Formats: sequence, C-alpha cells, structure tokens
Amino acid sequence: MASEQNNRFTRTLFNEEHEALRESFRRFLTKEVVPHYEQWERAGIMPHEVFEALGAQGFLCLPVPEAYGGAGIDDFRFSVAMNEEAMSLGLMSFATGLALVNDVALPYFLELANEEQRRRWFPGMVTGKLVTAIAMTEPSGGSDLAALRTHARREGDHYVVNGSKTFITNGINADLVLTAVKTNPEARHGGISMLVIERGTPGFERGRNLEKVGTHGQDTAELFFNDAKVPVGNLIGVENEGFRNMMVNLAQERLSIAASGLAAAQAALGWTIEYVRQRKAFGQGIGSFQHNRMVIAEMRTELEIGQIFIDRCIESHLKHELTAEQAAMAKWWCTDLQGRVMDRCVQLHGGYGYMSEYPIARAWADARITRIYGGTNEIMREIIGKAERLA
Repeated sequence: MASEQNNRFTRTLFNEEHEALRESFRRFLTKEVVPHYEQWERAGIMPHEVFEALGAQGFLCLPVPEAYGGAGIDDFRFSVAMNEEAMSLGLMSFATGLALVNDVALPYFLELANEEQRRRWFPGMVTGKLVTAIAMTEPSGGSDLAALRTHARREGDHYVVNGSKTFITNGINADLVLTAVKTNPEARHGGISMLVIERGTPGFERGRNLEKVGTHGQDTAELFFNDAKVPVGNLIGVENEGFRNMMVNLAQERLSIAASGLAAAQAALGWTIEYVRQRKAFGQGIGSFQHNRMVIAEMRTELEIGQIFIDRCIESHLKHELTAEQAAMAKWWCTDLQGRVMDRCVQLHGGYGYMSEYPIARAWADARITRIYGGTNEIMREIIGKAERLA
C-alpha cells in the first residue's frame, strides 16, 4: 500500500475500515485501470464506462445517503485513501477525474440540492451513470470568479444561458455540469448562481478535448452556451449566492489536491530510490554518492513533514474546522514540494528520467498542473496573506 511503501512513520489517520477499502481499491486499479491506462493516455480520455465500473464497486459518492442509493459514509479519509492508491501507481489522469467527482463536485450537491434534485441525480451519480463536472474557469480569466461573463437570464420556467468555459475537468464525459453563471450582471460576488446543465441541453455544446502537457488521459474541454435553455429546477442553492458556496467548498478541493500531490511525490521518491540502488556509474551504485544520498535525505524529510501537516489538516476538516487559509497553505506548500521532488527525481534518473516509458517522466509532466488548478499557488499565498490582515 502507498502508506506502507512511502512512509516510514506510523500514520494514525486511518483505521481498519479505511485500509480495507484501500486494499479493495488497489485491486480494482490493478485489474481494471492499469492494463488500459496507456491506451487512455493515447486517446486523451477514459471511457465513460470506467465511472460505471467504479460505481458498481461502490467507489463513487460514498457520502450520498442510503435513501438515494449511496453508502451514507461521510468520511473524507476514504477518498484520501483512494487518491493515494491511484497516485502510488502513477495514475494521475484517472485520479483527477475521480477526485473531481468525489471531492469537488459532490459536496455542492450534498449541501445545496433540494429533495427533487437529490432523487433525480443522486442514484445516477452513485452508479457512475451520471458523471459530474464543475465549470467555473472562463477564457477571459481563471481565479477571479467575481468577473464571470457567462450569464443566465430567467425567462419563465427556464434560464437562458450564454457564455463559455474552458479547462473543464471531465468536460467530455460529464453528464451534469455544475456551472457558475452571472444572474445579476450589476453585482460582482453577489450576482453569481450555480446551475446544473445536463447533457443534451439545447444550446449546450462541447468544444475541443484540449491537448495538455500532462494528464493526457483525463478529458479537459471547452464548453459553449448559446441561448442554452436550462430549467429553473436545475438551480442549485439560492439564486445569487453561488460565490459564497464556492468559497466554502473550495477548501476541500484544495486539500484533496494537496494530499494527492504529496502522495504522487512519495511514489516518485519510491521509484527513484529503487532506481539509484540498481543504477551504476564509475563502478558503483549511484545511490552511494554523497550528493545523491543528501538529495534523497532532503526529499524524505520534507515529505514526512508534509504528510504530518496534511494529516492534521484532514483531521481538522473532519471536524469542520479547516479554514480557507489552512487549505491554501496545504495546497500551495504540498504542490510546490511535489514539483521540487519530481524535478529532483527526474535528475537522479538521468537521461532515463526524460524517457516517457519511465513512470517518473509522466509523473513529472502530470505534476505541473497541480500548482495551477484549484486556484494558482500565487492566489493561495494571497489568501494566506490577506488572512493576516497586513493592510
């Protein structure tokens, strides 16, 4: 398991139930994902059926109440364990799509959906028949959510939506797109609402499956809304209160990114230690060189410090005590660390580290996005700085 392979200290975060799910999920990955992963990376997308296979095994939307087909298990640690296992096998494209469903989109539905919406959508989300995505980012700007240009005008029992989104994770596979729109053009933060735009909605079109530097197997798309007619019944939460809801739920998204980034870095270090033990230069193993030992010592130390911090943040989140600035600290520091570790591990692999057939090369390319999505790390530092009320 990831925790056994990459951590030399004892983690107290997980209990036997979490570890049992971890083992079950790793078996699923080994059988259902790993054999096909290269094909998905070349195709630029995972089949929609992968989500249905996840649902059939009970790995989707665990907190959904049993009345709607879910397990009713509201424990973020199960999600963390699954993300760690996927990262330990170098499956970041897969893990990104899964985390979007379980960690990012689901909380909005759990907190804001009314009874009719829950009955309409939850069963399909649990089984993987209805894949979710969140559409916030627009071509004109990313982190400044208050400056959204996609707008929705109410006409009778429908909203008429016009605008576009880009860089949308699960954008091709998604059946339900939770979309941030301006319903009050005169307001900034106070004029945003959240609409669920469904596959097949008139006026809703998908653009390109964008070609990225990394995470090739995870579909990332452009979305276009041209007089798209969305039923008023697809409004999630209260009109014009979307910004507040986004700010609350972004903390879990950023914590998920941080924990997954750390797990990916731990996996990379594990691969690198094995490599330097075997690779020889000048008649000796390169792991015996003092410089290389020091580099590995630094990475191991930083990763263990990071893991302790992340586990503490997860414990705070389970108590509903994680603050926006703590989530920003976790996201910024752990993904920056992920980038440093990946770069050092590639360097220790030498020329082989630049070859795509080695998992470290793909992990290095995949890792670059974590400092950008979920809010850039520059924005994370801004959030932390503002919390200190320096001005």
